[in-house]
Amino acid sequence: MQPRNMSMSGVVDLAAVKAAGEAKAKAEQARAESARQGGSGAGAAAAGAVPPSALVIDVDEAGFERDVLQLSNEVPVVLDFWAEWCEPCKQLSPLLERLTVEAAGRVVLAKVDVDANQMLMQQFGIQGIPAVFAVVAGQVLPLFQGVVPEQQIRETLAQLVQVAEERFGLIGLQVDPGAEGAPAAAAAPPAGPYDALLEAAVVALDAGDLGGAVQAYKNVLADDPANMEAKLGLAQAELLSRVQHMNPQAVREAAAANPRDPQAQIAAADLDLVGGHVEDAFGRLVGTVRVTAGDERDAVRVRLLELFEVIGADDPRVSAARTALARVLF
Repeated sequence: MQPRNMSMSGVVDLAAVKAAGEAKAKAEQARAESARQGGSGAGAAAAGAVPPSALVIDVDEAGFERDVLQLSNEVPVVLDFWAEWCEPCKQLSPLLERLTVEAAGRVVLAKVDVDANQMLMQQFGIQGIPAVFAVVAGQVLPLFQGVVPEQQIRETLAQLVQVAEERFGLIGLQVDPGAEGAPAAAAAPPAGPYDALLEAAVVALDAGDLGGAVQAYKNVLADDPANMEAKLGLAQAELLSRVQHMNPQAVREAAAANPRDPQAQIAAADLDLVGGHVEDAFGRLVGTVRVTAGDERDAVRVRLLELFEVIGADDPRVSAARTALARVLF
């Protein structure tokens, strides 16, 4: 593992990457929906939920690849470099642990004892501790050095979560609400005011009225931009709407003849996905990101994230494609 040798000059301005407030809300809705489907307690654990104790881990050089780099493809990993003799560390580390548990799966805290892991300390170019970094999709971001105010840490973690969701669609880990130490679960919300509109969208989809379904989902999102059911339904309806009038042969011939044409590859990827060729669709767009730049690259990346939503964040093919996307973006 060869992390970048980044300077440590206070908190990094992660807001330089376009924030995604709606993406954050989408991730929260996805976790809530997953919890409702999986149940609580043992049922949630069986569905892949983790206990709060799994959100704060000790890592060493031997396990860094598995415990940090691989995990960072699912959730942002915050690295806390500390030592037993470091008095400021004794102030910062408990605060980081508490904020990590409060974040309920949006981030994981990995604690690195520098006395036992001198090589990691050297690789990260650390001159003093406590020092805090983040790893997102295998990429290192310096956050801050020394003890900083709690509100500043909260803002930095919020920006980190937004970066992970905006760039890679990472929604973090599902936390088992029945495990000891889990944050108190909020009361289940009452039935929303959009049930009739959502039902109308489903009926329109079943009837093949894709325009009507798209409009129904948009009507919900106009008032409730974070409504996860409407977001996912809209992604599916728009995908079907895009391909319904395509000439598959012409689209595929255009894509084969123009491998660097973003729009040709996007259209072919839509057809791939509708035809059930999920990995082909993802691979096509990842390959197109590799050979494009600027606005064209961003258009392909955005379409890939939209297709991730159609398939679902928990699908292993999505996780694999996120990893591949991270490799070509950096």
